[in-house]
Amino acid sequence: MQRFSILSLARNALSGHRGWRPFWRDAAPRERYDVVIVGGGGHGLATAYYLARNHGIRDVAVLERGWIGGGNTGRNTTIVRSNYLCNESGALYEHALKLWEGLNEELNINVMFSQRGVLNLAHSLPDVREGRRRVEANRLSGIDAEWLTPEEVRAFCPIVDISPAARHPVLGATLQRRGGTARHDTLAWGYARAADALGVDIVQNCEVTGILRDDGRVTGVRTTRGTIHADKIGIVVAGHSSVLAAMAGIRLPIQSHPLQALVSEPMKPIHPCVVMSNAVHVYVSQSDKGELVVGAGIDAYNSYGQRGSFHVIEHQMSALLELFPIFSRVRLMRAWAGIVDVCPDASPIIGKLPLRGLYLNGGWGTGGFKATPGSGWVFAHTIARDTPHPLNAAYSLERFTTGALIDEHSAAAVAH
Repeated sequence: MQRFSILSLARNALSGHRGWRPFWRDAAPRERYDVVIVGGGGHGLATAYYLARNHGIRDVAVLERGWIGGGNTGRNTTIVRSNYLCNESGALYEHALKLWEGLNEELNINVMFSQRGVLNLAHSLPDVREGRRRVEANRLSGIDAEWLTPEEVRAFCPIVDISPAARHPVLGATLQRRGGTARHDTLAWGYARAADALGVDIVQNCEVTGILRDDGRVTGVRTTRGTIHADKIGIVVAGHSSVLAAMAGIRLPIQSHPLQALVSEPMKPIHPCVVMSNAVHVYVSQSDKGELVVGAGIDAYNSYGQRGSFHVIEHQMSALLELFPIFSRVRLMRAWAGIVDVCPDASPIIGKLPLRGLYLNGGWGTGGFKATPGSGWVFAHTIARDTPHPLNAAYSLERFTTGALIDEHSAAAVAH
């Protein structure tokens, strides 16, 4: 794989192409491919890369209506962890976490994966019971997990308020030391460059406006840059899975919601880990640039707008100051919202749709970023072999008729 020096990157930046040129070829679409991936975010690019790397399928086009990584991949709070309760979730996220641990070398790019540890706080006896149960379930599944007392929480993250007089006293916490944060846009660039090096075409500013079908199978897509024929089509469009599936006449059990987040002004290093709390529903880490990265819960209203309700931010800030009084004078720098697809059981759909040659990877809710490598790995397997990988076999659309749900609503400590 080609390596880039600082000098070569500087030359790219000054080459007259309105800033940085991409590390990959921004291809013009051809009339036909073996596989078309709709969606140029982290999951779509990872799928294309693993199709080429693991399965030798290189006649692949990734179609993105804007620019790669410009959707939820660039609009999340960058948390990576695998300490989910359900066996199906734990196995998939743990596979993703193991891939995260080798991505720098795999993609020849620094994804800034920092395994600083993830704390999930408990504020009530039900929280404590749930946390301890999850710790033991994780250990039985081979996933690292610990239970901390309030004093151990303070030792691990000294700025958390563990005072018994607090409105939401800290009664303990789960800890996954291998969890942490990563750089979201670099992940997309890394997969894009690596996929391009294997022959994948990446087509930006190419919106899919229709899905072509004939005799019960897909035959291609209509786009703003012409018709593209393909034998297989993978839909990987966070926030708009239902819209794309409807183009093929398929109705999905998915709703779209805004998910709020914000960052503070930059500060010197003060927050050493990731802290999450279900009871007050806030989660916070500090980026390498010094900004506090603060997330909230899903906005209750269905929307495709990339902004949420202001009361969500108010509640988020109130919760933040409950846990971290030290942040009371920190100033907000910017806020945004991503659009997330949410399934009834808070778990994704990864598999075949009821139209031959059409596949879906969507409905991740708030768990998509951390799953990116594992998601791309299993979805590429599903497309290449027309059968699910063992890690995503349970994530089929049919589970909503059989009742074999993977209910992470109450099992995952917090929705992300």
